Amino acid sequence: MLAETHVGEFGMAERRRPGDGVIVGHGTIDGRPVYVYSQDWTVLAGTVGAAHGEKIAYAIQTALRLGVPVIGLWDSAGARIQEGLDVTKAIGKIFYANCIASGAIPQISAIMGPCIGVGSYSPALTDIVLMVKGTSQMFITGPSVIKQVLGQDVTMDDLGGTRVHGEITGCADLVTDDDRACLAEIRRLLSYLPQSCAVAPPRAASDDDPERLVEDLAVLVPEDLRRPYDVAKVIRKVVDRGDFLELKPRWARNMVIGFGRIDGRGVGFVANNPMHMAGSIDVDAADKASRFIRLCDAFGIPIVTLVDVPGFLPGMQQEHAGIIRHGAKMLYAYSEATVPKITVYLRKGYGGAKQAMCTRELGADILLLWPGVELAVMGAAAAVEVLHKREIDAASNPAAVRQQKTDEFVERFSGPFDALAKQFAHAAIRPAETRRALARALRVLETKRVELPKKKHGVMPV
Repeated sequence: MLAETHVGEFGMAERRRPGDGVIVGHGTIDGRPVYVYSQDWTVLAGTVGAAHGEKIAYAIQTALRLGVPVIGLWDSAGARIQEGLDVTKAIGKIFYANCIASGAIPQISAIMGPCIGVGSYSPALTDIVLMVKGTSQMFITGPSVIKQVLGQDVTMDDLGGTRVHGEITGCADLVTDDDRACLAEIRRLLSYLPQSCAVAPPRAASDDDPERLVEDLAVLVPEDLRRPYDVAKVIRKVVDRGDFLELKPRWARNMVIGFGRIDGRGVGFVANNPMHMAGSIDVDAADKASRFIRLCDAFGIPIVTLVDVPGFLPGMQQEHAGIIRHGAKMLYAYSEATVPKITVYLRKGYGGAKQAMCTRELGADILLLWPGVELAVMGAAAAVEVLHKREIDAASNPAAVRQQKTDEFVERFSGPFDALAKQFAHAAIRPAETRRALARALRVLETKRVELPKKKHGVMPV
């Protein structure tokens, strides 16, 4: 607490303060030990100097040795240029500590004010990032530098505010209304996360019957495959007391991710959302899902995947943006994950996107189907155009033939029986039985153990 800068030039001798602008320590949250570092903007604008950076690195390294979560409260103007190369060494130590601790202990970052440079990159290396409306900004170069270099006038909020990172970049997992709400969400997040990768996630007491039927799911999800619905509402119907902590809710909204509980067990949900882009998978949705899958797998949190996907989003823009590479991240993440994996098909699954949502081949331990599910290489309308194009074109009434062939295709590939006969899935369930089936599956899979091939690490298509 008495550490301070050793630089005296540039007026720094008069500006020294004990602690050097960052408070580091340990305490408990719900009785569980945690390490915390919190920057102080009132001391040299929270800039990272050598002593400042050493203290943050120490907090992360110590949390790693002790096997406890580490929380960073960021409020920094960036690197302290008055200290020269000593600063870059300290910043490098922070980045290295973040990377080595990744996947070993939970790391949570809250952006509590303007954060520039290191104040953005270090949080980006952690597991979950929170921001606060009206006060939080993250960017690498500030408005003054952009004005000088590019001649552009831009505000701090337009450059890196909560709307930017909550809706456009996806850098923020949660955006809260004020500081108190931000701290409350950190505590809520920790209730789902274990102390480290070496111990099981916490289990909460639940008074919500795991055998409870959810009769209105069949109404909430329309039978018509073209009608949209909000899959987050489905998740809330299934989890204990409707408590679902959705992450990145306003970015890549065609994919929903977040934490909930079933019979007190923490679960990570990944789900297509037909309310946006018909639930198709684009580059952002693939990134959103794959990173969350790896977060759950790192900390032993079972994954429930709810599937209603028409395919990867087509078009030149997506192809040029790298949908092949981004979509492959989901295939990799699911295949590599060793936690319990349960997949439920709600309405449809087409093509490679079906595989990307965790089929048996990609390691789903239990795969369940709702009645009327349509599974195929592509949707009925597109498939008929490929399979029967000549016959349709040659017909005296092309529309009637097209409709006939479409009906035949739907009859052939709709419903669970073909999938069950070919062992694509394990069982068919009524929608109302979804919560009960998930609770039973989680109970059975609690002792799952998987040994992956011995290697240094795989090469994920990042």
